[in-house]
Amino acid sequence: MEKLSTRKYDIAERLRTPEEMAAYLEACIIESEGDAAFIAKALGDIARAQGMTKIARQTGLSRESLYKALSGERSPDFATILKVTNALGISLHAEARQPA
Repeated sequence: MEKLSTRKYDIAERLRTPEEMAAYLEACIIESEGDAAFIAKALGDIARAQGMTKIARQTGLSRESLYKALSGERSPDFATILKVTNALGISLHAEARQPA
């Protein structure tokens, strides 16, 4: 009997279209329960899908600082989030919630 081999699932390998990337980020925002590091990790996944070198060049940040900021281990500053979303071609928007 052959031994079954597995490998770690990487969402960045599955995010191919801008629509998939936006849907993934939207789902992560909903699931995050306000955890900024969780959202940053989702942005990191999308950045890896598009190519971290490309995103670094477009944001003016180093690849290393992007990897750290979008690792999910800490919450990056909002200026970094804005630079990354702009480079990714993702628009942030707000809408009113229904009162609880």
